[in-house]
Amino acid sequence: MSRSDLSAAQARRIALGAQGFTDRVPTGTPTLTHLRRVVGRTRLLQMDSVNIAARAHYMPLFSRLGPYDPELLDRAAWRPRRGDRLLVEYWAHEAALIPIDDWPLFGWRRDEFRGGRYRYTREVMRRNRSLATDVQHVIVEHGASTPRQIEAHLGIEREPGTVGSWWQRGEVKHVCEAMFAAGDLSATRNGNFVRHYDLTDRVVGADRAAMRIDKAAAHRELAARAASALGVGTVADIADYYRCKTADMRPAVDDLVEAGELTPVAVAGWKDPAYLHTSAKIPRRIDRSAILSPFDPLVFFRPRAERLFDFHYRIEIYVPEHKRVHGYYVLPYLLGDDIAARVDLKADRKAGVLHVLAAHLEPGRDAHRVADRLAADLRAMAGWLGLDGVAVAERGDLAVTLEAAVRVTG
Repeated sequence: MSRSDLSAAQARRIALGAQGFTDRVPTGTPTLTHLRRVVGRTRLLQMDSVNIAARAHYMPLFSRLGPYDPELLDRAAWRPRRGDRLLVEYWAHEAALIPIDDWPLFGWRRDEFRGGRYRYTREVMRRNRSLATDVQHVIVEHGASTPRQIEAHLGIEREPGTVGSWWQRGEVKHVCEAMFAAGDLSATRNGNFVRHYDLTDRVVGADRAAMRIDKAAAHRELAARAASALGVGTVADIADYYRCKTADMRPAVDDLVEAGELTPVAVAGWKDPAYLHTSAKIPRRIDRSAILSPFDPLVFFRPRAERLFDFHYRIEIYVPEHKRVHGYYVLPYLLGDDIAARVDLKADRKAGVLHVLAAHLEPGRDAHRVADRLAADLRAMAGWLGLDGVAVAERGDLAVTLEAAVRVTG
Protein backbone atom coordinates (compact mmCIF):
# COMPACT_ATOMS: atom_id res chain seq x y z
CA MET A 1 0.00 0.00 0.00
CA SER A 2 1.40 3.38 -0.97
CA ARG A 3 1.49 6.48 1.16
CA SER A 4 -2.02 7.66 2.06
CA ASP A 5 -3.63 10.63 3.73
CA LEU A 6 -6.13 10.51 6.58
CA SER A 7 -8.35 13.23 7.95
CA ALA A 8 -8.29 13.95 11.66
CA ALA A 9 -11.79 12.47 11.97
CA GLN A 10 -10.71 9.26 10.27
CA ALA A 11 -7.71 8.96 12.60
CA ARG A 12 -10.02 9.36 15.61
CA ARG A 13 -12.36 6.64 14.41
CA ILE A 14 -9.46 4.33 13.59
CA ALA A 15 -8.07 4.82 17.10
CA LEU A 16 -11.44 4.14 18.71
CA GLY A 17 -12.01 1.05 16.62
CA ALA A 18 -8.55 -0.28 17.44
CA GLN A 19 -9.28 0.19 21.15
CA GLY A 20 -12.50 -1.82 20.95
CA PHE A 21 -15.12 0.93 20.94
CA THR A 22 -16.83 -0.49 17.86
CA ASP A 23 -17.05 -4.01 19.28
CA ARG A 24 -20.48 -5.22 20.32
CA VAL A 25 -21.34 -4.69 23.98
CA PRO A 26 -22.40 -7.97 25.64
CA THR A 27 -26.13 -8.33 26.12
CA GLY A 28 -25.65 -10.66 29.08
CA THR A 29 -23.03 -10.94 31.80
CA PRO A 30 -19.53 -10.37 30.39
CA THR A 31 -17.38 -13.48 30.42
CA LEU A 32 -13.74 -14.44 30.19
CA THR A 33 -14.14 -14.44 26.41
CA HIS A 34 -15.08 -10.76 26.53
CA LEU A 35 -12.12 -9.98 28.78
CA ARG A 36 -9.81 -11.72 26.32
CA ARG A 37 -11.28 -9.65 23.50
CA VAL A 38 -10.71 -6.35 25.32
CA VAL A 39 -7.15 -7.21 26.32
CA GLY A 40 -6.55 -8.43 22.78
CA ARG A 41 -7.37 -4.87 21.73
CA THR A 42 -5.67 -2.83 24.45
CA ARG A 43 -2.73 -5.23 25.00
CA LEU A 44 -2.34 -3.95 28.57
CA LEU A 45 -4.25 -2.49 31.51
CA GLN A 46 -2.39 0.23 33.36
CA MET A 47 -2.61 -0.05 37.14
CA ASP A 48 -2.92 2.66 39.75
CA SER A 49 -3.45 2.56 43.50
CA VAL A 50 -5.97 5.43 43.66
CA ASN A 51 -9.36 4.00 44.61
CA ILE A 52 -11.47 7.13 45.02
CA ALA A 53 -13.81 5.98 42.24
CA ALA A 54 -12.52 2.68 40.82
CA ARG A 55 -8.97 1.41 40.42
CA ALA A 56 -7.55 2.21 37.00
CA HIS A 57 -7.13 -1.38 35.77
CA TYR A 58 -10.82 -2.19 36.29
CA MET A 59 -12.10 0.81 34.32
CA PRO A 60 -11.11 -0.05 30.72
CA LEU A 61 -13.19 -3.23 30.87
CA PHE A 62 -16.17 -1.29 32.21
CA SER A 63 -15.69 1.39 29.53
CA ARG A 64 -15.83 -1.24 26.79
CA LEU A 65 -18.10 -3.96 28.22
CA GLY A 66 -20.38 -2.10 30.59
CA PRO A 67 -21.05 -3.47 34.09
CA TYR A 68 -19.11 -6.68 34.73
CA ASP A 69 -17.98 -8.63 37.75
CA PRO A 70 -14.51 -7.32 38.81
CA GLU A 71 -13.77 -10.82 40.04
CA LEU A 72 -13.42 -11.71 36.36
CA LEU A 73 -10.26 -9.60 36.17
CA ASP A 74 -9.04 -10.75 39.57
CA ARG A 75 -9.24 -14.38 38.49
CA ALA A 76 -7.50 -13.66 35.20
CA ALA A 77 -4.58 -11.96 36.93
CA TRP A 78 -4.30 -13.13 40.53
CA ARG A 79 -6.64 -15.97 41.41
CA PRO A 80 -6.76 -18.25 38.36
CA ARG A 81 -8.77 -21.42 38.37
CA ARG A 82 -7.06 -24.63 37.26
CA GLY A 83 -3.83 -22.72 36.61
CA ASP A 84 -5.21 -20.77 33.64
CA ARG A 85 -3.66 -17.38 34.48
CA LEU A 86 -4.16 -14.94 31.60
CA LEU A 87 -2.52 -11.76 32.87
CA VAL A 88 0.57 -10.88 34.83
CA GLU A 89 1.87 -7.65 36.31
CA TYR A 90 5.02 -5.96 35.10
CA TRP A 91 6.44 -2.55 34.19
CA ALA A 92 4.90 -2.14 30.73
CA HIS A 93 3.22 1.27 30.49
CA GLU A 94 4.11 1.97 34.13
CA ALA A 95 2.80 -0.85 36.33
CA ALA A 96 0.42 -2.79 34.11
CA LEU A 97 -1.31 -6.08 33.60
CA ILE A 98 -0.15 -7.69 30.36
CA PRO A 99 -1.00 -11.00 28.68
CA ILE A 100 1.11 -13.60 30.39
CA ASP A 101 2.56 -14.73 27.06
CA ASP A 102 4.00 -11.22 26.57
CA TRP A 103 6.14 -11.49 29.73
CA PRO A 104 9.24 -12.72 27.82
CA LEU A 105 9.13 -9.60 25.61
CA PHE A 106 10.32 -7.49 28.55
CA GLY A 107 13.51 -9.43 29.28
CA TRP A 108 15.60 -6.49 28.04
CA ARG A 109 13.83 -4.23 30.55
CA ARG A 110 14.41 -6.67 33.37
CA ASP A 111 18.09 -6.63 32.42
CA GLU A 112 18.09 -2.83 32.62
CA PHE A 113 16.42 -3.02 36.04
CA ARG A 114 18.78 -5.71 37.28
CA GLY A 115 19.88 -3.67 40.29
CA GLY A 116 16.53 -2.01 40.86
CA ARG A 117 14.28 0.46 39.04
CA TYR A 118 14.98 3.52 41.21
CA ARG A 119 18.21 4.98 42.52
CA TYR A 120 17.40 4.50 46.19
CA THR A 121 16.32 0.91 45.56
CA ARG A 122 19.63 0.28 43.78
CA GLU A 123 21.46 1.72 46.78
CA VAL A 124 19.54 -0.58 49.13
CA MET A 125 20.41 -3.57 46.95
CA ARG A 126 24.09 -2.66 46.93
CA ARG A 127 24.10 -2.45 50.72
CA ASN A 128 22.11 -5.63 51.29
CA ARG A 129 23.01 -8.20 48.66
CA SER A 130 22.58 -11.06 51.13
CA LEU A 131 19.10 -9.82 52.06
CA ALA A 132 17.93 -10.71 48.55
CA THR A 133 19.07 -14.28 49.20
CA ASP A 134 17.21 -14.33 52.51
CA VAL A 135 14.04 -13.00 50.85
CA GLN A 136 14.32 -15.69 48.18
CA HIS A 137 14.69 -18.41 50.81
CA VAL A 138 11.61 -17.20 52.72
CA ILE A 139 9.48 -17.23 49.56
CA VAL A 140 10.76 -20.66 48.53
CA GLU A 141 9.78 -22.03 51.92
CA HIS A 142 6.57 -20.12 52.67
CA GLY A 143 5.18 -19.19 49.26
CA ALA A 144 3.84 -15.84 48.08
CA SER A 145 4.43 -13.26 50.80
CA THR A 146 4.10 -9.58 51.57
CA PRO A 147 7.17 -7.64 52.75
CA ARG A 148 5.77 -7.61 56.29
CA GLN A 149 5.33 -11.36 56.25
CA ILE A 150 8.90 -11.74 55.01
CA GLU A 151 10.13 -9.44 57.78
CA ALA A 152 8.32 -11.57 60.34
CA HIS A 153 9.97 -14.74 59.03
CA LEU A 154 13.36 -13.01 59.18
CA GLY A 155 12.78 -11.74 62.72
CA ILE A 156 12.83 -8.08 61.75
CA GLU A 157 11.38 -5.55 64.20
CA ARG A 158 8.28 -3.83 62.85
CA GLU A 159 8.52 -0.59 64.84
CA PRO A 160 9.47 2.30 62.50
CA GLY A 161 13.07 3.40 62.78
CA THR A 162 14.31 0.39 64.74
CA VAL A 163 16.75 -2.28 63.69
CA GLY A 164 15.77 -5.90 63.90
CA SER A 165 17.98 -8.91 64.31
CA TRP A 166 19.29 -8.54 60.76
CA TRP A 167 17.94 -5.61 58.73
CA GLN A 168 16.35 -2.22 59.20
CA ARG A 169 12.58 -2.25 58.67
CA GLY A 170 11.54 -1.07 55.20
CA GLU A 171 14.52 -2.34 53.27
CA VAL A 172 12.80 -5.67 52.61
CA LYS A 173 10.18 -3.83 50.58
CA HIS A 174 12.85 -2.14 48.44
CA VAL A 175 14.62 -5.45 47.90
CA CYS A 176 11.35 -7.11 46.86
CA GLU A 177 10.70 -4.25 44.43
CA ALA A 178 14.18 -4.58 42.95
CA MET A 179 13.80 -8.34 42.55
CA PHE A 180 10.38 -7.83 40.95
CA ALA A 181 11.77 -5.31 38.47
CA ALA A 182 14.64 -7.66 37.63
CA GLY A 183 12.29 -10.60 37.15
CA ASP A 184 13.71 -12.65 40.01
CA LEU A 185 10.29 -12.36 41.63
CA SER A 186 6.83 -11.82 40.23
CA ALA A 187 3.73 -10.82 42.19
CA THR A 188 0.03 -11.23 42.72
CA ARG A 189 -2.34 -8.84 44.52
CA ASN A 190 -4.95 -9.33 47.21
CA GLY A 191 -8.27 -7.52 47.54
CA ASN A 192 -6.55 -4.56 49.19
CA PHE A 193 -4.16 -4.15 46.25
CA VAL A 194 -1.18 -5.38 48.29
CA ARG A 195 1.54 -7.20 46.37
CA HIS A 196 2.40 -10.74 47.39
CA TYR A 197 5.81 -11.54 45.95
CA ASP A 198 6.44 -15.03 44.63
CA LEU A 199 8.98 -16.92 42.56
CA THR A 200 8.63 -15.95 38.91
CA ASP A 201 8.45 -19.61 37.83
CA ARG A 202 5.35 -20.08 39.97
CA VAL A 203 3.55 -17.06 38.53
CA VAL A 204 4.47 -16.97 34.84
CA GLY A 205 5.61 -20.56 34.40
CA ALA A 206 9.12 -21.96 34.10
CA ASP A 207 9.09 -22.02 30.29
CA ARG A 208 8.21 -18.33 29.99
CA ALA A 209 10.62 -17.39 32.76
CA ALA A 210 13.45 -19.13 30.93
CA MET A 211 12.65 -17.68 27.50
CA ARG A 212 15.14 -15.12 26.14
CA ILE A 213 14.28 -12.78 23.27
CA ASP A 214 16.81 -10.52 21.59
CA LYS A 215 16.22 -6.85 22.45
CA ALA A 216 15.74 -5.75 18.85
CA ALA A 217 13.31 -8.61 18.18
CA ALA A 218 11.41 -7.78 21.38
CA HIS A 219 11.12 -4.14 20.37
CA ARG A 220 9.81 -5.17 16.97
CA GLU A 221 7.11 -7.31 18.59
CA LEU A 222 6.21 -4.59 21.07
CA ALA A 223 6.03 -2.03 18.26
CA ALA A 224 3.67 -4.33 16.35
CA ARG A 225 1.44 -4.78 19.42
CA ALA A 226 1.43 -1.06 20.17
CA ALA A 227 0.64 -0.13 16.57
CA SER A 228 -2.22 -2.63 16.49
CA ALA A 229 -3.66 -1.21 19.72
CA LEU A 230 -3.35 2.34 18.41
CA GLY A 231 -4.59 1.70 14.87
CA VAL A 232 -2.66 4.70 13.66
CA GLY A 233 0.11 6.52 15.48
CA THR A 234 3.41 8.32 15.31
CA VAL A 235 6.69 6.76 16.38
CA ALA A 236 6.34 8.65 19.66
CA ASP A 237 2.85 7.17 20.18
CA ILE A 238 4.12 3.66 19.47
CA ALA A 239 7.14 4.10 21.75
CA ASP A 240 5.11 5.46 24.64
CA TYR A 241 2.64 2.57 24.64
CA TYR A 242 5.19 0.38 26.39
CA ARG A 243 7.32 3.29 27.63
CA CYS A 244 10.18 2.50 25.27
CA LYS A 245 12.77 4.91 23.97
CA THR A 246 11.88 6.47 20.64
CA ALA A 247 15.37 5.72 19.37
CA ASP A 248 14.75 2.00 19.99
CA MET A 249 11.37 2.09 18.30
CA ARG A 250 12.37 3.84 15.07
CA PRO A 251 14.23 0.83 13.60
CA ALA A 252 11.45 -1.47 14.80
CA VAL A 253 8.87 0.67 12.99
CA ASP A 254 11.05 0.70 9.86
CA ASP A 255 11.19 -3.11 9.97
CA LEU A 256 7.41 -3.30 10.25
CA VAL A 257 6.99 -0.95 7.31
CA GLU A 258 9.32 -3.09 5.24
CA ALA A 259 7.38 -6.21 6.24
CA GLY A 260 4.08 -4.59 5.23
CA GLU A 261 2.60 -4.53 8.75
CA LEU A 262 2.65 -0.73 8.87
CA THR A 263 1.98 1.85 6.17
CA PRO A 264 3.32 5.43 6.45
CA VAL A 265 0.45 7.93 6.36
CA ALA A 266 -0.02 11.65 6.78
CA VAL A 267 -2.79 12.68 9.17
CA ALA A 268 -4.27 16.14 8.72
CA GLY A 269 -3.11 18.44 11.51
CA TRP A 270 -0.41 16.07 12.78
CA LYS A 271 3.09 17.47 12.64
CA ASP A 272 4.89 14.11 12.58
CA PRO A 273 4.48 11.21 10.14
CA ALA A 274 2.11 8.47 11.25
CA TYR A 275 1.87 4.74 10.64
CA LEU A 276 -1.29 2.77 9.92
CA HIS A 277 -1.45 -0.83 11.12
CA THR A 278 -2.46 -3.40 8.55
CA SER A 279 -5.38 -4.57 10.72
CA ALA A 280 -6.77 -1.06 11.20
CA LYS A 281 -10.22 -0.25 9.88
CA ILE A 282 -11.93 3.11 9.43
CA PRO A 283 -15.35 2.84 11.09
CA ARG A 284 -18.09 4.84 9.41
CA ARG A 285 -19.21 6.14 12.79
CA ILE A 286 -18.78 5.60 16.52
CA ASP A 287 -21.99 5.23 18.48
CA ARG A 288 -20.57 4.46 21.92
CA SER A 289 -20.34 6.52 25.07
CA ALA A 290 -18.00 5.71 27.94
CA ILE A 291 -16.58 7.10 31.14
CA LEU A 292 -12.82 6.64 30.84
CA SER A 293 -10.07 6.18 33.38
CA PRO A 294 -7.38 8.87 33.18
CA PHE A 295 -5.06 5.91 32.54
CA ASP A 296 -7.11 4.31 29.77
CA PRO A 297 -4.86 3.38 26.82
CA LEU A 298 -7.00 5.62 24.62
CA VAL A 299 -5.84 8.73 26.50
CA PHE A 300 -2.86 7.88 28.73
CA PHE A 301 -0.39 9.48 26.30
CA ARG A 302 -1.52 13.08 26.72
CA PRO A 303 0.04 14.51 23.51
CA ARG A 304 -1.83 11.88 21.48
CA ALA A 305 -5.11 12.60 23.29
CA GLU A 306 -4.69 16.25 22.44
CA ARG A 307 -3.94 15.45 18.78
CA LEU A 308 -6.84 13.03 18.42
CA PHE A 309 -9.55 14.79 20.40
CA ASP A 310 -8.30 18.34 20.97
CA PHE A 311 -8.48 17.28 24.63
CA HIS A 312 -5.97 18.86 26.99
CA TYR A 313 -5.73 16.81 30.19
CA ARG A 314 -3.56 17.05 33.26
CA ILE A 315 -4.18 14.92 36.33
CA GLU A 316 -4.52 17.20 39.35
CA ILE A 317 -4.19 14.78 42.26
CA TYR A 318 -0.94 16.41 43.35
CA VAL A 319 -2.12 19.98 42.71
CA PRO A 320 -3.20 21.94 45.83
CA GLU A 321 -6.99 21.96 46.03
CA HIS A 322 -7.37 25.71 45.55
CA LYS A 323 -5.34 25.53 42.33
CA ARG A 324 -7.23 22.66 40.68
CA VAL A 325 -9.06 23.51 37.49
CA HIS A 326 -11.29 20.46 37.05
CA GLY A 327 -10.94 18.45 40.26
CA TYR A 328 -9.05 15.74 42.12
CA TYR A 329 -9.73 12.55 40.13
CA VAL A 330 -11.18 13.61 36.81
CA LEU A 331 -12.40 11.10 34.24
CA PRO A 332 -12.83 11.97 30.54
CA TYR A 333 -16.23 11.28 28.97
CA LEU A 334 -16.33 9.80 25.49
CA LEU A 335 -19.43 10.47 23.42
CA GLY A 336 -19.33 9.08 19.90
CA ASP A 337 -15.92 9.96 18.47
CA ASP A 338 -15.54 12.96 20.78
CA ILE A 339 -14.37 13.55 24.33
CA ALA A 340 -17.22 15.85 25.26
CA ALA A 341 -16.88 16.36 29.00
CA ARG A 342 -14.95 15.46 32.13
CA VAL A 343 -16.23 14.57 35.61
CA ASP A 344 -14.56 14.52 39.02
CA LEU A 345 -15.90 11.37 40.69
CA LYS A 346 -15.82 9.93 44.18
CA ALA A 347 -17.44 6.68 45.27
CA ASP A 348 -18.84 7.08 48.78
CA ARG A 349 -19.16 3.42 49.60
CA LYS A 350 -20.42 3.99 53.14
CA ALA A 351 -23.30 6.20 51.96
CA GLY A 352 -23.85 4.21 48.74
CA VAL A 353 -23.49 7.25 46.49
CA LEU A 354 -21.40 8.08 43.44
CA HIS A 355 -20.56 11.75 43.90
CA VAL A 356 -19.96 13.95 40.88
CA LEU A 357 -17.84 16.59 42.60
CA ALA A 358 -17.49 18.60 39.39
CA ALA A 359 -18.73 18.32 35.81
CA HIS A 360 -17.18 20.31 32.98
CA LEU A 361 -18.31 20.48 29.36
CA GLU A 362 -15.71 20.69 26.62
CA PRO A 363 -16.03 23.91 24.58
CA GLY A 364 -18.70 23.96 21.88
CA ARG A 365 -20.53 20.78 22.95
CA ASP A 366 -24.29 20.52 23.43
CA ALA A 367 -24.82 20.48 27.20
CA HIS A 368 -28.23 18.76 27.12
CA ARG A 369 -27.14 16.01 24.72
CA VAL A 370 -23.99 15.32 26.75
CA ALA A 371 -25.81 15.45 30.10
CA ASP A 372 -28.53 13.03 29.03
CA ARG A 373 -26.06 10.37 27.93
CA LEU A 374 -23.66 11.00 30.81
CA ALA A 375 -26.43 10.71 33.40
CA ALA A 376 -27.30 7.23 32.13
CA ASP A 377 -23.64 6.19 32.13
CA LEU A 378 -23.14 7.50 35.66
CA ARG A 379 -26.13 5.46 36.81
CA ALA A 380 -24.61 2.39 35.19
CA MET A 381 -21.26 3.06 36.84
CA ALA A 382 -22.88 3.53 40.24
CA GLY A 383 -24.67 0.20 39.87
CA TRP A 384 -21.43 -1.49 38.80
CA LEU A 385 -19.71 -0.15 41.92
CA GLY A 386 -22.55 -1.38 44.12
CA LEU A 387 -23.79 2.13 44.87
CA ASP A 388 -27.44 3.15 45.08
CA GLY A 389 -27.41 6.58 43.51
CA VAL A 390 -25.65 9.51 41.89
CA ALA A 391 -25.31 12.97 43.47
CA VAL A 392 -24.11 15.94 41.42
CA ALA A 393 -22.44 18.90 43.14
CA GLU A 394 -22.71 22.42 41.73
CA ARG A 395 -19.13 22.80 40.51
CA GLY A 396 -18.48 23.05 36.76
CA ASP A 397 -20.35 24.46 33.78
CA LEU A 398 -22.14 21.14 33.11
CA ALA A 399 -23.22 20.54 36.71
CA VAL A 400 -26.70 22.12 36.67
CA THR A 401 -27.74 20.44 33.41
CA LEU A 402 -26.26 17.12 34.53
CA GLU A 403 -27.99 17.25 37.91
CA ALA A 404 -31.33 17.73 36.17
CA ALA A 405 -30.63 14.81 33.82
CA VAL A 406 -29.65 12.57 36.75
CA ARG A 407 -32.94 13.39 38.48
CA VAL A 408 -34.84 12.39 35.36
CA THR A 409 -32.96 9.08 35.01
CA GLY A 410 -33.45 8.34 38.71
